[in-house]
Order: sequence, then C-alpha cells, then structure tokens
Amino acid sequence: MALQLVSLEEFGKAFVPERVRPRLRAYLLKAGIGEVNYKLFGTLFIASLVISAVPYIMYAYPYLAGKAKASLLSTLLYLGLGTFVFLTASILAVSVIFMAGVYFFLDLRIYQRTKDIETILPEFLQFVASNLKGGMSFDRALWNSIKPRFGVLAVEVEIAAKKVMTGGDVEDALQEFTLKYDSPMLRRSFDLIIEGMKGGGQMAFLIDKVVETITETQTLKKEMAASVTSYIIFISFIVVLVAPGLFALSLQLLDIVGKFGSQLAASGGAASGVIPIKFSAGGINKDDFKTFSMIALGIIAFFSSMIMSIIKRGDVKGGIKTIPVLVVMSLLNYQVATMVLGKVFVF
Repeated sequence: MALQLVSLEEFGKAFVPERVRPRLRAYLLKAGIGEVNYKLFGTLFIASLVISAVPYIMYAYPYLAGKAKASLLSTLLYLGLGTFVFLTASILAVSVIFMAGVYFFLDLRIYQRTKDIETILPEFLQFVASNLKGGMSFDRALWNSIKPRFGVLAVEVEIAAKKVMTGGDVEDALQEFTLKYDSPMLRRSFDLIIEGMKGGGQMAFLIDKVVETITETQTLKKEMAASVTSYIIFISFIVVLVAPGLFALSLQLLDIVGKFGSQLAASGGAASGVIPIKFSAGGINKDDFKTFSMIALGIIAFFSSMIMSIIKRGDVKGGIKTIPVLVVMSLLNYQVATMVLGKVFVF
C-alpha cells in the first residue's frame, strides 16, 4: 500500500514542472496548506482517464469501429489515430475542468481567509499595543497577543513569532507573513509598523494610530455598503420576482397563441378569408421555451450576484455564496408563476 502511494505521488510530480513547484507551494500557503499534495495530481489524472474511457467505450469506439474497413491502413487510421485523438482531447478537457474546480475552491478559500484576517486585525493590534505599553519587547508582545479566537491570524502570527524567537529577523518574518495574502490593508499596516521599528519611534502610539485608521476604513466600507442597499434590493427584486414572472407570462402567451392558431387552422377561418391573418400551430416549442427560460434565469441570477457583490463589497468573489440562493429562488418563483398563470389564463 505504501509503495502504491509513493508511486502515485511520484506520478503526480511528473505533471508539475520543477520551476512551477515553488510558486505552487506559495499559492497553497495562502490557502493554509503547508505541503503540496502531489498524490492529488496523480489521482485527478487517473480519474480523468477513467471518465474519458466511458464515452469512448459507449460512443467513440463503436463509431470508429464502424468506420474502419478490412484493410490495415483504415484500421490504423480510425481505431489507432482516432482513439488517440479522442482520448487525448477528452483527458485534457476533463483535467482542465478538474483543475479549474480546484483553483476555484482554493481561490475562494484564500479570499475568505484574507477577509477573516482583515476583520480581526484591529483587535489583535490592540492587544499588541497593550503589551507594549506594559513594557514587553515587540516579539514578546506579538507572542502574548496570540489568542485562539483570532483563528487564521493567530496561526500566521505564531509562525512569524517563532521565526523571530529562533533567531530570525522580525522585519523579514512580518514581511513574509504579509506577502502571503493579497490584502492592501494588512500589508500597509505592517509596513508602517516595520518602518516605525526602523525609526525607533513609540511603537504603542504608532500601533494605536494604525488601529484607528483600520477601524475608520472598515466603518467607511460599511457605510458605503449601506448606501447602495437600494440598488441591491432593486436587482434582487428583478432577479427573484420580475424576470421569472415575465418568462412565465411569455410561456402562457406562447401556449395561448399556439392553441388559438391550432383551433383557427382546424376551423378553416384563415383559409376562408374571415381573418386576414394567418395563424399556424407550428413555431416555438413550449418545452424548448421553458428550458430556455430556466437557463436564462440561471444566467441572470449568476451575473446579478456578481454585480451585487461588486456594488456592495468591491469584488466579485464575495457574491459566490449568493449564487445558489438567487438561482434557486428565481427558478422556484418561475415554477410557481407558471402554475398560477396557467390556472388564470385557461384557454
């Protein structure tokens, strides 16, 4: 079993070039993952191969075997080359989907960890300033400020404090910590602290000012988010109620026109010249329009969630968690509106 795991890990390493491995490890550190799991890469490739084999056996192989003639050249051309092209393209496509899913998960995790750190940062720095006022050195103040409730920030500061206590430079440890996260607030705060240490200033006073600035910034962000609440409500109203209602009304109109055209065509009204308009029972299929409506509502809900996140938070990633909610509510209201309008407009 151990031999199989080692082989799988070595197999996974073959897909990651050596020059990419340091950047991959640095990226995973931002997500709180200390070591690169190369076995995952090998497992994903094997899963891609298995998934690609299913459509090949069910569809591609019968088609290629039917095209192959009795001659050796045609057999090699269709079964050999065709199998190679299909499996290669299929494995690449499935692998890209897998890697995109992993990247999406890690990127969302990094974003959430960064937001958690920014939220708890002012309280942590207040503890550091209090310890400094009590006469502690900066490294001891950092160490004694670590509390379990600080979560991700406590773990990262603990790592930096241990590096300092084992002989490392405090500036390098703090800069290495801030570079792990794409947070201008975190980076600027610790850059000011580092510059204050270099200048020999009053660290407790400086940290208090940094905390005051962070608090004001967070308050302004909350006020800006509150000021655009009306836009969020308007977009939500459109996505959840208006769009499903309009699509449901269009579906009923399509059904009524289709039935009216069928009855008129059967009675020969249009042919006799009574009505100078020609109706036809053909045209857009009701089931196709319903499928189109559901897909359109899902797309509308997806991009509306992104827009609301940009308006409220200033970034797209914050709206990912609201996508399932908007999609489910929009589709559910569409089904309800379809049932209600179906009872109202009886033809």
